Amino acid sequence: MIEVRLVSLNADAATGQPIVLLQPLEASTAEAASRMLPIWIGHPEAMAILLALQGEELARPMTHDLLKNTIELLGYHVVRVEVTRLEEGTYYAEIVLSDDHGEVVIDARPSDSIALAVRAGCPLYVAEDVFEQAAVSVQSADETEREVEQFREFLDHVDPSDFMS
Repeated sequence: MIEVRLVSLNADAATGQPIVLLQPLEASTAEAASRMLPIWIGHPEAMAILLALQGEELARPMTHDLLKNTIELLGYHVVRVEVTRLEEGTYYAEIVLSDDHGEVVIDARPSDSIALAVRAGCPLYVAEDVFEQAAVSVQSADETEREVEQFREFLDHVDPSDFMS
């Protein structure tokens, strides 16, 4: 398992669907730091994650608040969330709970698991094979700007005769 952090909650530019980006905590190189796991989620889960990230507390508990409160009232605490597998484009996750008698693992959707993890302040993990299979390279705005600047400089100094044989 690779420990990750939630680095972004945005909307997919093409579809408008919410997407979370997870990045390894131990990204030792710039290339590794640019590799992120995208997970498309529903709008209600995105709102739940956003509210939790912003520290917003509503007058009445939302579903994920209710889940966290129920877990705690039953004597458990959320140990970690794991994105365990990817099958036919669908991610699967598990919520690991613990009490005095040991751990309990609950099958869950990644979106609900992440919303709970943000509230519980527990670590997020992704199976190595899932990360290798589905991670994408994401450029920062600074990297993109540098590439654009390099291309402009190339255009400023190129001569059309350079392309004639």
